[in-house]
Amino acid sequence: MTDLSRYRNIGIFAHVDAGKTTTTERILKLTGKIHKLGEVHDGAATTDFMDQEKERGITIQSAATSCVWNDHTLNIIDTPGHVDFTIEVYRSLKVLDGGVGVFCGSGGVEPQSETNWRYANESEVARIIFVNKLDRVGADFYRVVDQIKNILAAKPLVMVLPIGEQENFVGVVDLLTRKAWIWANTGDPMDFKIEDVPADMVDKVEKHRAELIETAVEVDDDVMESYLEGNEPDVETLKKCIRKGTINLDFFPTYCGSAFKNKGVQLVLDAVVDYLPNPTEVKPQPEVDLAGVETGEFAIVDSNKPLRSLAFKIMDDRYGALTFVRIYTGGIKKGQNILNTYTGKEERVSRIVRMHADSREELDSAQAGDIVALLGMKNTHTGHTLADPDNPATLEPMVFPDPVISIAIDPKDKGLVDKLSTAIGKMVAEDPSFRVETDEESGETILKGMGELHLDIKVDILKRTYGVEVNVGKPQVAYRETIRKIIQDTYTHKKQSGGSGQFGRIDYTIEPGEVGTGYSFESKVVGGNVPKEYWPAVDKGFKRSCVEGVLAKYPLEDIRFILNDGAFHAVDSSAIAFEIAAKSAYRQSIPKAKPVLLEPIMKIDVFTPEDNVGDTIGDLSRRRGMIQGQDSGPTGVRIKAEAPLSEMFGYIGDLRSMTSGRGQFSMEFSHYAECPSSISEEIIEARAKEKK
Repeated sequence: MTDLSRYRNIGIFAHVDAGKTTTTERILKLTGKIHKLGEVHDGAATTDFMDQEKERGITIQSAATSCVWNDHTLNIIDTPGHVDFTIEVYRSLKVLDGGVGVFCGSGGVEPQSETNWRYANESEVARIIFVNKLDRVGADFYRVVDQIKNILAAKPLVMVLPIGEQENFVGVVDLLTRKAWIWANTGDPMDFKIEDVPADMVDKVEKHRAELIETAVEVDDDVMESYLEGNEPDVETLKKCIRKGTINLDFFPTYCGSAFKNKGVQLVLDAVVDYLPNPTEVKPQPEVDLAGVETGEFAIVDSNKPLRSLAFKIMDDRYGALTFVRIYTGGIKKGQNILNTYTGKEERVSRIVRMHADSREELDSAQAGDIVALLGMKNTHTGHTLADPDNPATLEPMVFPDPVISIAIDPKDKGLVDKLSTAIGKMVAEDPSFRVETDEESGETILKGMGELHLDIKVDILKRTYGVEVNVGKPQVAYRETIRKIIQDTYTHKKQSGGSGQFGRIDYTIEPGEVGTGYSFESKVVGGNVPKEYWPAVDKGFKRSCVEGVLAKYPLEDIRFILNDGAFHAVDSSAIAFEIAAKSAYRQSIPKAKPVLLEPIMKIDVFTPEDNVGDTIGDLSRRRGMIQGQDSGPTGVRIKAEAPLSEMFGYIGDLRSMTSGRGQFSMEFSHYAECPSSISEEIIEARAKEKK
């Protein structure tokens, strides 16, 4: 039986281009997992194995790998940094015990760093921080530490100090041991020497070491009392305190270096082992019933308990569908039947593999604490629980955001329709933030995603991986509708056509709901005028109607239906009669409730050189953008704004033109807001023409 105290399940996450994948590559080299380093900019990184990742130099899907450091097994997931793929970070954090947050030494806390940090906070994942790229122009370790405090409202526990700045960065001082690690410029991570602290840094080291000790001892009353009496704790005691505080999320041990230049990564690996929790030290997953309500039971990590595991990623490769699972309790053996509690059906595990990017190691079994991939799971999707058939339970499911952008596609070769359908089915199973539907009127296939890049990659995968060339329509915005006025109304559905008829009367209120509540229904009927068994039918009729609004046939958001009273007939009333009454009531009353069109508003984060700030702000204003703030840094200015998605198509090209290629931006969905009337009229008119 594997000793779980020697397991670390960790994720590496950061803003795009902060150096996550390069850091992972250095970890694999140091742990002996690979012998030749691959660089992101050369398209040769181990965990970036998709063609699209190699060409663009970005990570698109999270990749799992495993290695050993100081007799500890590290299961590592390298996650994407681009905002369009944050779903990969979210679902990885859901199953990890710890994380390494990588920050760029010159870029600092960038927009996606904030989003990922928020996800990690929500998942209560312990983290260490690695400030990377300290060899870059404009890199400043102390400025990034201040940003972590001020922007993320986090408490960094500085563990090392950099020796030298920017191109003169040569190593770090370990504050615990008061030793300097200095690397040669050979590029070999093992070509280093450990020396005394440089004379010009002694005072700074002592100051930061005192701050480290004062923060660390706060987690243990006995150690703190002894320290206040003048007894400095030894290194082992300090490490125990730091470990306790890290797991409790009191603070985050903070390191620095340059992964590309192979400087500082060993200390990060030591910190993963020393301070991040093993699977038995994290808060156990809550179990829920089939309705999603917590049962009060928890999946406590234990190999001797019944199986509880969560499928967090589906990946299709040349051998078939791989289902990545995190095992919380019990174990899985090759050939075993396990229950999918979502579908209620058993599936047989044909093979178990431990992944190393896109290569694999065959296993006969896996146990609590493991992250492995299973083959043979035909009907398992992301978020499904796989459990012991004799002792079933469901783990807390994952919740994924709705897409905000769509494109229409159709195959260039009409003979490839079936191939396209199969390919899309596999892609939807792999990515829960990617949705597909068919437009019933035009017959077009509509792809929905989180951004232009997200859909661009999907079209590229269709072409490269599945051999299906498609014609692509213009990007479409996912508009919504809502109402602004409260309506009280009544509707009677009455039909007599020989034999038993249909009858159902409803008195109801339709009112605007709270922002973000979607659809809600409540019955206030008393006295049995509408029997309880018909309430769900009224709910169903209203809910189904909300799929199509009255202005431009977009779904209705934030609307509340209240059933106040009504009447029924002992013979002619039925559930179907009341459902039809609700659908007709919807068509009767929504036009009177002052319907309005809503558009998705995006949070925009733009980086621009100082000289181009005026042009950039002016351009955002022309796009109906609202500037939220500016933050000057050593290499340029970050502008935070909100703007409608419809105005942001093709923005990256315009930004690069304005800034001579130096500008960057990211955006993510913020909220829905009412469209200005002039724009609303244009959209309704265009939509009417589409539907003709």
